[in-house]
Amino acid sequence: MRILHTSDWHLGQHFMGKTRQDEHQAFVAWLVDQVEAHQVDAVLIAGDIFDTGAPPSYAREIYNALIVSLHDTGAQLVILAGNHDSVATLGESKHLLARLGTHVIPAVADSLESQLLVLKNRAGQPAALLCAIPFIRPRDVMQSQAGQSAEEKQLSLQEAIHAHYQQLYALAEARRAQYETRLPIVATGHLTTVGASASESVREIYVGSLEAFPTTAFPPADYIALGHIHRPQKVGGLEHIRYCGSPIPLSFDELGQRKEVLLVDVGETGFQHVTALPVPLFQPLASVKGTLAELGPAIQAAAESALPGHPVWLEVTVKGDDYLSDLQPRIQALTEGLPVEVLRIRRDRSEVAARLHAEAKVTLDELSPDDVFAKRLEQEELPEEMAQQLKQRYQGIVAQLREGSA
Repeated sequence: MRILHTSDWHLGQHFMGKTRQDEHQAFVAWLVDQVEAHQVDAVLIAGDIFDTGAPPSYAREIYNALIVSLHDTGAQLVILAGNHDSVATLGESKHLLARLGTHVIPAVADSLESQLLVLKNRAGQPAALLCAIPFIRPRDVMQSQAGQSAEEKQLSLQEAIHAHYQQLYALAEARRAQYETRLPIVATGHLTTVGASASESVREIYVGSLEAFPTTAFPPADYIALGHIHRPQKVGGLEHIRYCGSPIPLSFDELGQRKEVLLVDVGETGFQHVTALPVPLFQPLASVKGTLAELGPAIQAAAESALPGHPVWLEVTVKGDDYLSDLQPRIQALTEGLPVEVLRIRRDRSEVAARLHAEAKVTLDELSPDDVFAKRLEQEELPEEMAQQLKQRYQGIVAQLREGSA
């Protein structure tokens, strides 16, 4: 049996004011082509299909179009909720979508049987058992106890998640005994594991309760398809436990990653192998850093990756000249006539911190209130217009205070 493992689509995400609609539509079209070309039997989306609990209408349209398109290919689709997804939003249409060969698991079910799915191959024969485990909220598997320390709560949650996996896996083993052939067992999950490498767009999901789930706590499933971490990677170096990562970059620090989906082959002998399919880049992004003199050539080089109708979305980090108050117009001048669009201008915080450290010997007696405010404002990444507005408001307040004390 061939499974396509993907996750963390974040349909409806707005990237610094920019919609990802075109990228997601292009990705879905590409994905459907891959399902047909590689004769995929089942597609698993391991959480965070949407970016918010109330996705915009175009995101729902992409979601619905995906379901119809995959149904036409003959492949099954399993959608598992992530921490960004709303249980109610995913649950409202799950019975209707089941008629189209799509299984939606919005939350931990009251009955384990509801989370054990039989995946069939294109011939309609049972080919694998799926322990369909979505993002597990603490309230789904445990009751809060008064007086517990943070460490005790973390341990209790870890044990509860471990127990859920083990119970569902035991149920899968019992079900497998009913078949003449040995069906492989596949499990899913949407969580952070020990040692996983994240990015700035990954939101913490167990703050104060569970930092990371140990790899050894997973059951001995033939393959474990994970979501939540946007960087594709093996877990603990194991071939059969993997994060597929997000299909498009969701933050600038994901630019160095190769985005991919995973083709997973399993059979009567269990796990066979994984093939990574690189996802094309549908919207070019770039991050450049340097002094104003260095940024000109860097921006021109970044502009070369523009696609027809898709200028490069740019993050600019200014070094050395970050003290200047007119950075925004200077950067805009550097981009004039180029197929780029600046989404964020940053001042190099490392240099600000170093300068503040070097000036640490300066006492407050030596600084005016204006100096203190200016130094504090330097530490913020604000658009120039907003910074000027804050300065004017501050100066107005200081002027009123001085008039009141005169």
